[in-house]
Amino acid sequence: MVSAIVPVILSGGSGTRLWPMSRPERPKQFLALTATETMLQLTAARAHGDAFAAPIVVANALHADQVEAQLAAIGAAPQAIILEPAGRNTAPAIALAALAADGDAPMLVMPSDHVILDRDAFHAAIHAALPLVADGWLVTFGISPDAPETGYGYIKVGDEVAPGVNRVARFVEKPQRDAAEAMIAGGDHAWNGGIFLFRADAYLNALEQFRPDILAAATAAMKDARHDGACLYPDAAAFEASPSDSIDYAVMEKADRVAVVPVAMGWSDVGSWDALHQIAENDQHGNVVNGDAIVLDSRNCLVRSEGARIAMIGVEDLIVVASGNDILILPRGRSQDVKLLQEEMKRR
Repeated sequence: MVSAIVPVILSGGSGTRLWPMSRPERPKQFLALTATETMLQLTAARAHGDAFAAPIVVANALHADQVEAQLAAIGAAPQAIILEPAGRNTAPAIALAALAADGDAPMLVMPSDHVILDRDAFHAAIHAALPLVADGWLVTFGISPDAPETGYGYIKVGDEVAPGVNRVARFVEKPQRDAAEAMIAGGDHAWNGGIFLFRADAYLNALEQFRPDILAAATAAMKDARHDGACLYPDAAAFEASPSDSIDYAVMEKADRVAVVPVAMGWSDVGSWDALHQIAENDQHGNVVNGDAIVLDSRNCLVRSEGARIAMIGVEDLIVVASGNDILILPRGRSQDVKLLQEEMKRR
């Protein structure tokens, strides 16, 4: 009998590209951007039911109260909230969760701030992968691409190893535009969505083989962790000694039995205001409006306010976001440049 799948929700991101609403003290996973529920709540809800155990959340220690409150609000009692004393990227974070889980438990690793619109397709992909996971394979989910995006990594899909599951031929770094267009045209590449499924012990064994330094630091940190209810506080000195590395670099690109399930499930990483405009429900003029705003004779705008009233007349293709004392205004298509604004603000 297959053990219940343990959802592992990674909630360490800072969401800087969605400034001014997303800030270090309240990053985007704690915001209700695409529904009445927050991104964290939506992530927990899509891995809920008889097939799933209670989740493990790995989060920034500064966000402990927000994690507990938001999960309690939807009745998702976590088996553990592991609070990182410092960010060390995904490979060490997942190691902490694997050490907290039962040895052979399947772990479904998910970022806390992504959107998946087709939950049934997601669950079908999970169940297609489970037989290989039980046999020790490391599985990732390849998002069916609909555009030559240069902001995502790609996965080249190899030979089929089980119904609906293929061996990973290679991982591809974020490409230039011409390379992305060629991969899309070839039809044998998927976006790397950063969602994984594997047994806890299989992941720890891979770390022992390829990055024993990360495993040693995580093990020491969990051995001396402080417990406070569902919250675990790994030993700070031990965890901060861990190298910072992603799961892709540390394990997935090195291991032999790595598979991908290609799936179209309405996925988005909501990585920018442009991405939010693309997936949100538009009005008849292509506008997405939330909060106190009056928008007249305008087209294809995203307008969002948490306080100040926004009034717009006769404009097109603008993003306008107001939060606290800050107002962001930029043309659609330039929202990746929010990071440039933040760099400039640090200098002032």
